[in-house]
Amino acid sequence: MEAVSVVICKEYEHELLRHAVIKLLEPIGGISAYIQSGDRVLLKPNLLAAKDPDKAVTTHPALVRVVADLVREAGGIVQIGDSPGIGGFLKVTEKTGMKKAAEESGAALIEFNESIELQGSGTFRSIRLARAYYEADKIINLPKLKTHEMMTMTCAVKNLFGAVIGTEKAGWHLKAGSSRQLFARLLLEIYQLKKPDLNIVDAVLAMEGNGPGNGTPISLGLLIAGANPVAVDVIAGKVAGIPADLLYIEREAVSMGFYGATMDDITLCGVPIESVTTTNFKLPTGLDVQFGLPAFLTRSLKNYLTSYPKADMKTCVLCGVCSAACPPAAITIQNSALSVDNARCIRCWCCRELCPHDAMQTRKSLLLRMLTLLSGAKTA
Repeated sequence: MEAVSVVICKEYEHELLRHAVIKLLEPIGGISAYIQSGDRVLLKPNLLAAKDPDKAVTTHPALVRVVADLVREAGGIVQIGDSPGIGGFLKVTEKTGMKKAAEESGAALIEFNESIELQGSGTFRSIRLARAYYEADKIINLPKLKTHEMMTMTCAVKNLFGAVIGTEKAGWHLKAGSSRQLFARLLLEIYQLKKPDLNIVDAVLAMEGNGPGNGTPISLGLLIAGANPVAVDVIAGKVAGIPADLLYIEREAVSMGFYGATMDDITLCGVPIESVTTTNFKLPTGLDVQFGLPAFLTRSLKNYLTSYPKADMKTCVLCGVCSAACPPAAITIQNSALSVDNARCIRCWCCRELCPHDAMQTRKSLLLRMLTLLSGAKTA
C-alpha cells in the first residue's frame, strides 16, 4: 500500500510550519527515510512566474526553507531548482521569495537551463529533462495544489513538467497538448524517467478557479506527503473535492496500470480525509465536456463542445506574452488588436496560464454553454 500523510497547518509561520512538516513525515519514516548524509538533494518547487507568495501561484518559500533545513540537518547538500513558465529565473526567485529562502537555508539556487536526452519506454521514446534534475541524487517534489485549465488539477505529477526546460515546454504542448489523455500520459512518462523520492504538497494556501496562474487563493490549511506522486495526487483531488472523472492524470494512471492510482492502493495517515475535504472548490471555466457523454458523440461534436481563449481588451495591454507562448502560433497581434485562430488553437491554455494581466478569458461554444447549464457543471 502507498502511504500518504495529511496534517493540518493553517499558516506559514516558521516554527509552526516546521513542526507540521516533521509531524507530516513521521508516519512515513521521517526525513531520514529519504535522505542520507552526503546526498545531493534537489528541491523542486513550483516556480511558474514572478508572483508574490500570497497569490498562491508558486510554492510558498517558507515551506521550501523548512524542507531545506530538514534535509541539511539530515546531512544532505541542498539545491533548489526549476524552470519558470514565464520570466527570468532571477526575477522569479526574487519575487516569489525563493532567493531569500535559499539564502536563509544555505541552499543553492539552480536554474534548469541545460537538458539531457533520455530514452523513454512508452509512447514518447525521447524526452529531454534538465540535467540538474536528472543528475541529483535525490528529488523532493514540492508542488502547490492548484487548479489547471487543461488537467483540472496541478499537483505532484504535473509539477514534474518543470523538469523540462522552458524553451522545450511549448514543443511538448504542441506535440501532446491537443489531447488531455495524451498530455497526461506524457506527464506520467516524465515521472517514470526520474521518480521523486518524496512529495510534499503545499496546500496551506491553494488555488481554485482559473489556475494555475490566474486563479483565486483559497485557504485549505493542509500539507500532504508521500513517496508516490500519483497516490499523493489522488488524495489532493479528494481534499479539493474534485470529481474523479475530471482528474485526467489519475485517470490515465489507472489506464497505464500505475500503483497508487486508486484509493484501494493507498493507506492514509494523519487527519481523516473526510474531516478536511472542501465542498466548494471552484474549477476552471475552460473545462470542456465533462458530462459522461458517449465517446462517439464527443468525437463527432468536439469542435462544438469546447471552450476557446478570448482576450478581454479592457485588460489586455498587448504585451505579446500569450502570442509568444502559444505552441501552434494561433495568437497574433496586428494593428493594435489581438486575434485567436480557433482552427489552430489546441486548447492547451498556455495563453491563460502565462498571461501576466489575467486578460485572456474563455469563450464557450453555444452548445457547451447549454450543456453546462443543464448539467450544473462545477466550474467557476
